[in-house]
Amino acid sequence: MTQIDRYVLILFLRTVCVCFLSLAGIFIVFHAFTAMDDLIAQSKVGDSLPLVLAKFYGPYLLLLFDMTGTIITLMAFLFTAGWLRRTGELTATLSAGVSHGRILRPMVIASLAIISVQLANREWVIPRFRDSLTMKAKNLSGDIEQAVMPTYDQSSGILIEGDKLRTLGRVISRPNFRLYSDYAGFGDVLLAREAIWWDPAAMAEWRAEKGPTEPAGPDTASSQLASAGTATFGIDAKRSSWKDLAGRTGMPDVTGYLLQGVRRPEQLSSVPSAGLSSREDMVILTPADQPWLGPTECFVVTSIHPNMLQTQDTATKLASVMELAGRVRNPAVHSSMALRTTTHERIVRAPLDFALILLVLPMVVNRRGRKLFVLIGSAVGLIIAFFALKTVASTLGGSTTLVTPGIAAWIPLLIIGPLAYSRYRHVQTV
Repeated sequence: MTQIDRYVLILFLRTVCVCFLSLAGIFIVFHAFTAMDDLIAQSKVGDSLPLVLAKFYGPYLLLLFDMTGTIITLMAFLFTAGWLRRTGELTATLSAGVSHGRILRPMVIASLAIISVQLANREWVIPRFRDSLTMKAKNLSGDIEQAVMPTYDQSSGILIEGDKLRTLGRVISRPNFRLYSDYAGFGDVLLAREAIWWDPAAMAEWRAEKGPTEPAGPDTASSQLASAGTATFGIDAKRSSWKDLAGRTGMPDVTGYLLQGVRRPEQLSSVPSAGLSSREDMVILTPADQPWLGPTECFVVTSIHPNMLQTQDTATKLASVMELAGRVRNPAVHSSMALRTTTHERIVRAPLDFALILLVLPMVVNRRGRKLFVLIGSAVGLIIAFFALKTVASTLGGSTTLVTPGIAAWIPLLIIGPLAYSRYRHVQTV
């Protein structure tokens, strides 16, 4: 890397940082005006105010970077090139026989690195803070509740409903599981006090991180759950509310919900476990033949994750590509055309963002001598056209039958990709 490369790179990265920090500062200042009382109240009962602010606004800054990183990078491209032109440094370098493509190469590489960081942040970091991003400032130290979106498990014929979903603890309050398949002795509904999500793979990881856990019996779950839900902040992906299940023996090696305080059927301990003729495994496990269950407990085998029960759209928007693909492949739940389109859009987002940045290169060259604000206006128009194309393609894939979701999501890249590459090749010789 030459000295001029380092100079251009530092100037570009400094512009990106200044733009992002300015935007983040505006967001924090305006939001803090409405939430400062709650944040101060949290600092009086726990951590210091700076730590509370970091816990609350840290995940939001990660989300802000994911939403605006590409646009900020594109604008930094224009500002950096405009500054080099204004100071005469760009003209002096061009007079030495160096092409625009060679001068802009450090910024192109840095832009690719920023988009790669965005990708890593979107796929591996933001999903861990998904619950934190749904919190209000007053809920920072505890669990939050939201309404349950009824979801039908097609493989077992059970409609999963409930009163409230505690997102941190993965607990459904007053679950109401409607049975649309024939389960002998269970009637048409399962009513209980609460239902706790059980995932053996995630529990194994949680145990490995937390170390050995004291044994716990079936009747200790409810008492421990109430305190565990507020024990730690929501960034722990394994959920402290699982502490009541970690020491229990006999838990199945499949995912599902442990229902506690079952009120219906009334004589649960005398009803044997039941399944379906279309499935080899049992779907509803009862204490009649499962000694690890308490007298008012039963276990419902299902792959309907609590994230699918959230009424807020953060469960989809903040999920990773692997999670979205898992939902599409899940035979127990219906996958809409919109969800399939969203999954493909997430796959092509990184190359599409990089193609958008390459589209702005001819504006950076600016052989017509247009002023910086004219270039910024042209870039804004380009961005609007870019998002309009994405919106149209997403609408075609999610709400029509004209094209498949996969084709709809790839249409913008198929149109913009070749155009961006041709513009990039043109800049190399100018």
